[in-house]
Amino acid sequence: MWWFIIPFGVIAALYVTFLLYPALGGRISREERSAFVAKGALYSGRKFNNIIPTSTAASPAAMIAVAKEFIKGGNNRKPAAALPIDRVDPAEFTGSDETSIVWFGHSTFLLHMEGQTLLVDPMLGRAPSPFPLFGGKRFSGRPPLDAEQLPPLDAVLITHDHYDHLDYGTVKRIKDKVGRFFVPLGVRAHLIRWGVDPDKIEELGWWDTAALGGLQLACTPARHFSGRRGVDQNATLWCSWVVRGRHKSVFCSGDSGYGPHFKEIGDRYGPFDVAMMECGQYDASWEAIHMMPEQTVQAHLDVQANLLIPIHWGAFTLALHEWTDPIERVVAAASQQGVAIATPRLGQTVLVGAPQSSAWWK
Repeated sequence: MWWFIIPFGVIAALYVTFLLYPALGGRISREERSAFVAKGALYSGRKFNNIIPTSTAASPAAMIAVAKEFIKGGNNRKPAAALPIDRVDPAEFTGSDETSIVWFGHSTFLLHMEGQTLLVDPMLGRAPSPFPLFGGKRFSGRPPLDAEQLPPLDAVLITHDHYDHLDYGTVKRIKDKVGRFFVPLGVRAHLIRWGVDPDKIEELGWWDTAALGGLQLACTPARHFSGRRGVDQNATLWCSWVVRGRHKSVFCSGDSGYGPHFKEIGDRYGPFDVAMMECGQYDASWEAIHMMPEQTVQAHLDVQANLLIPIHWGAFTLALHEWTDPIERVVAAASQQGVAIATPRLGQTVLVGAPQSSAWWK
């Protein structure tokens, strides 16, 4: 009997410890779920849904094949050496009157616009994992600016709660220098568990708007999914973001498969001066939730943006393609479609009115 009881007790204790692990985030209350239903969101009472049918489940055979390829590894799935970074001077970045962007790799970027400084998708950790010692490490070793070095932030925008977009360690280190957090429905619970003042957090559903200084923020649709625990898929909402000022406007796609929502966003809020559009971590098995690079360019055209800056690449290996494949394909597709594209280095400040590009990854 003891040979059964002891291992079972150890497994149960480990499971409880795992569920209590703070990096997994918070839980949504029954009252909050009722409020989501009353809000009229695409919400079943337990899960949010995409505008169009979207499968996030691969077949067992496909999952096994992908797992084997990840274990086996492959040529050029990560750089041969740490990627170079431009170190960011916060004073120089925030001192400009121009609309400027600093991309940190993957989907994290700083946006300075009409006197407001925003950080989008706070992920400055070593690896997109609840256990940072495990998982694929950041290609550059460290971000262009560590969390403690960030300037005071008027706001943080979060597109969804996956680990490569919302990092527990980063939030813990920056929460006291952030004025407000704008998050999709349900994500508030994670931030509160991590010590963020609830009064600083504003939750929005698709097409909801909020004000930040002289800026208008709009939480807009994406075609994706959410979850941090393995058993909480789609318990929180995912989104894209519109940031509109008096003179400039910026769109951030978040993670998304291609869909009709891009054209609707363009019709409602376009044209945009710049669109930060995901172009990496794709596979035929999950095309519904991550665009192919050619679709990235079409989505850019749909939202009616002038300049395309590709994101969701250049930091981590989360798919089977070569690490340079996303940028090579999106640059080629942009050229074919006559789309203006900027490909900044990690940490390079891009002025929206005078974008710079170089094939730095070659």
